[in-house]
Amino acid sequence: MQAMVLDKLYDLDKEKSPLRKADLPIPEPSENELLIKVSACGVCHTELDEIEGRTPPAFFPIVLGHQVVGRIVTAGKQVKKFKAGERVGVAWIYWACGKCELCLKGSENVCTKFQGTGRDAHGGYAEYIIASQSFAYLIPEVFTDPEAAPLLCAGAIGYRALNLSHLKNGEILGLTGFGASGHLVLMMAQHRFPDSPIFVFARSEQERMFARELGAAWTGESSDQPPEKIHAIIDTTPVWKPVLDALKNLQSGGRLVINAIRKENLDRNYLLNLDYPSHLWLEKEIKTVANITRTDVGEFLKLAAGIPIRAEYQEYDLSEANHALLELKQHRIRGSKVLRMDRDFY
Repeated sequence: MQAMVLDKLYDLDKEKSPLRKADLPIPEPSENELLIKVSACGVCHTELDEIEGRTPPAFFPIVLGHQVVGRIVTAGKQVKKFKAGERVGVAWIYWACGKCELCLKGSENVCTKFQGTGRDAHGGYAEYIIASQSFAYLIPEVFTDPEAAPLLCAGAIGYRALNLSHLKNGEILGLTGFGASGHLVLMMAQHRFPDSPIFVFARSEQERMFARELGAAWTGESSDQPPEKIHAIIDTTPVWKPVLDALKNLQSGGRLVINAIRKENLDRNYLLNLDYPSHLWLEKEIKTVANITRTDVGEFLKLAAGIPIRAEYQEYDLSEANHALLELKQHRIRGSKVLRMDRDFY
């Protein structure tokens, strides 16, 4: 099968093509697994974190990608939930034990044995993927394959972050960073909290313009002072400076939700500027988002289909995965990036 494979860790400031084209055997599903022919796979910043070693893969060579849409080719003998031909998705949560204290109380996203698709098991930068029937999701018919792909991570993790913000209708929501997750959260928040103004902080004028097109009430850079203090801010940036900027812009008792699997170390010295009275005092809160649960994915897909949420995306052939990743690294973003399977891979 066609695949783009990562063989080792790379510094993307030096290596522009970390993935190589490969022809791999089609995997064989076990009794409880699905063999899925991939049609689309979203590109996520987490792939940059994997390539550069902030959350390194469990083994090499590995196929990245965890926003996967495709159709079931074959289903194992014990599969009851799905049948061949159905269109399904695979998200970041590839597996959790289901038995530990965390899983039993509904927190499988922080299970100590949590496995991520494309990090701990082969992902969707390939023609086929295997997934457990317990960790796959029917894709609502309202979405095309490339529209659905970003919903499986950028959308679902944004859904979790918005829930963790504890926002109430009429309160101000801030979004720091405006990539794949940010633009989906804005659309979701507009539906769930119609009276809540949304302020967007983004580094480029193109991103700020995109946010205004989608209905943001105000836009600026992370260091800009918004017209009002904000009740809740969701940070989706890979760096530290916007975290302190966001804390400064919070109302008393406000909450910052950091939606990033890792932060880069380029500006970590900025944390030395932390000032307790202006950044943390007055009962401000910080909450981090760690992975997603199956419930997050299922609930968000249902919500997104009902609105419906239409992801803005740029499409690339599978063989252009390195190009898509490089653009993401360079912050050349408008919505989401989605890989499609090549007809002429080689």
